[in-house]
Amino acid sequence: MNTHELAAVARALVAKGKGILAADESTGTITRRLDTINVASTADNRRAYRELLFTTPEVEAYISGVILYDETIRQESSDGTLFPALLAGRGIMPGIKVDTGASDLAGFPGEKITEGLDGLAKRLDEYRAIGARFAKWRAVITIGPGCPTPYGIAANAHALARYAALSQQAGLVPIVEPEVLMDGDHTIERCAAVTLAVLRRVFNELHEHRVRLEGILLKPSMVLSGKDCPQQAGVDEVATATLACFRQTIPAAVPGIVFLSGGQSAVRATEHLNAMNARGGHPWELSFSYGRALQGPVLEAWQGQAANVPAAQKFFQQRARCNGAARYGKYAEHMEQAA
Repeated sequence: MNTHELAAVARALVAKGKGILAADESTGTITRRLDTINVASTADNRRAYRELLFTTPEVEAYISGVILYDETIRQESSDGTLFPALLAGRGIMPGIKVDTGASDLAGFPGEKITEGLDGLAKRLDEYRAIGARFAKWRAVITIGPGCPTPYGIAANAHALARYAALSQQAGLVPIVEPEVLMDGDHTIERCAAVTLAVLRRVFNELHEHRVRLEGILLKPSMVLSGKDCPQQAGVDEVATATLACFRQTIPAAVPGIVFLSGGQSAVRATEHLNAMNARGGHPWELSFSYGRALQGPVLEAWQGQAANVPAAQKFFQQRARCNGAARYGKYAEHMEQAA
């Protein structure tokens, strides 16, 4: 393990004004998204959509890395260039999702455990050879009656730490993603309490597994009201609650926090990131690793038509630019009119 190289990659991924595009949707997930625009989910259509994103002009000014899926990391652009090489040629680091999805946690109704540790070391070595420089593993934490349990949190934290240790051993920076889901009617206070418990256990497990914190990134959810909660917290309240939680749990050795959007609208995810960065003085970089919050307007503009690619790319440029500004706390509403 080259800890200096891992730390350098982690810092580069959270460079000022930049964040990560999460383009790691599984085949099932991207199929559901393509269904919304009535586009068949063929391998070629999925490849064409990814190429649209990866070849968008100027986004390297705002996008430091892209998380790929197993299918995507092996695909080529229309000129025959493997996607990892295409991205690297633009100064954008290729990454890879390595978990195999969540399944029910036996004996604990309503809770999930993420699978994929079996054979992971070998897969990580292969992805590193293909061109990946970082990896990602997502754990899912549900808030509900009796959930999450201490064991549910512990099981997922252990898997995250095991994955992180194996990733660093393979020379890949692990993005550690403990997502506390927005689903439910819980208050922001309940979300804060669960997030505190989850992050405390995650960092305890990372320590036990001897993971070098300088060579990881954390991809957490923000502290939010449940999407069915009658009293929705405002932007400033979310920023206050999220930062208060993180200051109690996340060591300063972690180079950066790359938020997931987690079902927020594209604009609201940008507003929340902006509000936190506008307060300044944080021990870690506060960045983004958004999927739908960067891609939603792009899909709608594309509609599976080659003639729509330039228009769709303008929407991707706009969302990347807005989130790049939010990295400095300088996002403003008028930026939404650019596209």
